Amino acid sequence: MRSLSYVQRVSFDFPGTLFPHAICLGDADNDSLNELIVGDTSGKLHVYKNDDAKPWITRTCVGMLTCVGVGDICNKGRNFVVAVGAEGWFHLFDLSAVAGAKSDSSSQQEALFSDDQKPCFSQHIPANTKVILISDIDGDGRSELVVGYTDRVVRAFRWEEPTDSSDLSSGQLVLLKKWLLEGQVDSLSVNPDLEGLPELMVSQPGCGFAILLCTWTQQGSSEAGPGEEAPPTPGSEGPSRDIILHLTTGRIHNKNVSTHLIGSISRGSKGDSSKCGLFALCTLDGTLKLMDSSEQLKWSVQVDHQLFSLQKLDVTGDGREEVVACAWDGQTYIIDHNRMVVRFQFDENVNAFCAGQYTCKDGKNSPCLVYVSFNHKIYVYWRVELERMEPTHLLRVLEERPEFKAQLEQLGVGASYMKGPFVMHGILLLHEDVTLFLHYLP
Repeated sequence: MRSLSYVQRVSFDFPGTLFPHAICLGDADNDSLNELIVGDTSGKLHVYKNDDAKPWITRTCVGMLTCVGVGDICNKGRNFVVAVGAEGWFHLFDLSAVAGAKSDSSSQQEALFSDDQKPCFSQHIPANTKVILISDIDGDGRSELVVGYTDRVVRAFRWEEPTDSSDLSSGQLVLLKKWLLEGQVDSLSVNPDLEGLPELMVSQPGCGFAILLCTWTQQGSSEAGPGEEAPPTPGSEGPSRDIILHLTTGRIHNKNVSTHLIGSISRGSKGDSSKCGLFALCTLDGTLKLMDSSEQLKWSVQVDHQLFSLQKLDVTGDGREEVVACAWDGQTYIIDHNRMVVRFQFDENVNAFCAGQYTCKDGKNSPCLVYVSFNHKIYVYWRVELERMEPTHLLRVLEERPEFKAQLEQLGVGASYMKGPFVMHGILLLHEDVTLFLHYLP
């Protein structure tokens, strides 16, 4: 297992404390560049942009925030910022208009005043929220809001508003369905099934997961008001139905150990036409697994660290996303589809972690790792990139470069160096130039 050393990082001031799911990366102001969104326990929502140490925008919410997210939850073709509190308050922010005011130096007074702006929409939903997901979970092309609770309940909501209205204040969240799980809910995700249709997945203790069936209809969902239960599905006997529980095979797990999952892991475009989605699971006792929708195990890895967060990130730039798992002590594992593992050690204990695309000093989105420490700092490691995951021989790397063979010809060695032993006395790589000093032993 190789160890990495990333040094390009920026630090942000973060005076508060937060829950593990109150942090995310996304395009909050719809400028095609990603921001970092963080919510704290005092109800403050902080949006960080570029490499500025101070928040770009701060908003005030009711209660302590447990979850934040970014997505087109209103199905208007642009992203909104969502913040949900432990007391059940759902807050919706539209930061697109603020972005223009912030960029205009003549509007500094208005922008400063807007920092105390309230959410453009608020609604009370059931309390004790733990994790949220904004995604199309039923394959109708519209995004839904899925909320996981501390009492093992999962609820799905959809944004509804009059067709002739353009004001968000006229809309509301309508409850679509409620599921009751056997174990605690730590993660929500969507993964394509064998036919390529989205499946709603929820993690279950002991390295298990459940698939939640979306059996509602448009007619049935429209009859439920905000915060009300949707009409029961014909043939169902309660909220615990329409749940398919799966327990992964292999190593015997503690049934009470917490589990996290991430779905829709990109396979890339290298001749893989399968619609079957890849998803990964990790447990607090150090188990990592990669599986597909047919429940075929791709690989399993056991580490000696307590894993509490699971993400996906394309660090090689080939379109295939690697699995990223972080432990409480800062140890971070990056694993590709072929079970090649590299690790990176963050130098502090971690309060929260996320990974994704972020716009830092180079003015464009790049892969990054985000760590929230216990000393009121957020550290963003940007340009987290690798040329390849698998280990390779230095000679093989050099042989792929045409200038390497040209240097050999100039030294009078040519291709004959492959036929006998040799010693590479020194290699100097400067950009694309290669200087070789070879002692050839006949």
